[in-house]
Amino acid sequence: MFSSPVFLGLLALLAASLMACTYTTQIPIVKVARRWSFMHSAGSIRKQEFAESLPRASIQDLGVILMGYGYEVFTKGPSLYAFKGLAGRFAPIGVHIAMIFIMAGATLSATGSFKGSVDVPQGLNFVIGDVMKPKGVLSFAPDVFNTEVHVNRFYMEYYDSGEVSQFYSDLSLFDLDGKEVMRKTIKVNDPLRYGGVTIYQTDWGFSALQVKKNGEGPFNLAMAPLKLNGDKKLFGTLLPLENSGSSNVKGISMLARDLQSIVLYDQEGKFVGVRRPSSKLPIEIDGNEIVIEDAIGSTGLDLKTDPGIPIVYAGFGALMLTTCISYLSHSQIWALQDGSTVVIGGKTNRAKLEFSEEMNRLLDKVPELISVNEKKIDSKQSAT
Repeated sequence: MFSSPVFLGLLALLAASLMACTYTTQIPIVKVARRWSFMHSAGSIRKQEFAESLPRASIQDLGVILMGYGYEVFTKGPSLYAFKGLAGRFAPIGVHIAMIFIMAGATLSATGSFKGSVDVPQGLNFVIGDVMKPKGVLSFAPDVFNTEVHVNRFYMEYYDSGEVSQFYSDLSLFDLDGKEVMRKTIKVNDPLRYGGVTIYQTDWGFSALQVKKNGEGPFNLAMAPLKLNGDKKLFGTLLPLENSGSSNVKGISMLARDLQSIVLYDQEGKFVGVRRPSSKLPIEIDGNEIVIEDAIGSTGLDLKTDPGIPIVYAGFGALMLTTCISYLSHSQIWALQDGSTVVIGGKTNRAKLEFSEEMNRLLDKVPELISVNEKKIDSKQSAT
């Protein structure tokens, strides 16, 4: 689905739409926001979302207070312009670029990745390139595909109830010269990563039983999966006690749900007993002494290469960061000294109620100018 031409075409159309929006809308908005736009008319200032007049005030005092609130302040004669939160105007451009990165990474993943799966018995090996299949037209096999993987050991852990809790694969990687380049024991949710290839532990199976009969052997008996309702696993095998060329072969049946215990039945299908492979205890069945030497498990591995993952992760990281930045308010303030009165106006693109409250707090801190006559009266009053 995600590699179909229709889906990739829709991604390309969305990317083109985002780039067009960025070029025609977002970039011009940023250019306008960066300009120092002074207003020289009190009427124009009073038309802003927030407008107020301060009698007997100084535009220089207003500028100092604005700088204390984090504004960038510019003055030109009797006019003042201040702003803050310009990063909030750049953020939408960053959001668009991050989305384009995510789509580019997803496209590369859909058209340039490899995937494969394999079941390998303990002690055997495989070459990475033999199990990997390309998923798109941009899938090119890297040199790491010549690496050989050897399953040193496969084992499982169990709950007290006997259910499988976790399974592990001890893997070694060898280059073309037979040199071990990496070794790691993997488990579910803890994969092996090497040269862009990721090997996941996804499943397990029962490969074979090593059995001795009357002191002979051991014989390797292949275990076959048996169908059951639900997600439970059951494996079985047969140890022939008669000539295998006869039409009616009878033998000892052996069943197992996991690697820790084997259930044995005689030729008539009657239950005989249970043995653990690690115990090496013999059991007598139909006049034959049977010893379960070992249970050989097989590991189920999924392999993949996904060159788009770093791009997708980087895109999502940038998307989260720029989305948070985009919530910053871009606030603008204009002021004009009209005689002894300062006319103030402002606007913001977000949090308009908070902006009005901030402006009222800010204007309350602007000091009131005292005339010369008022100073003389104050001095006479203080003298008397």
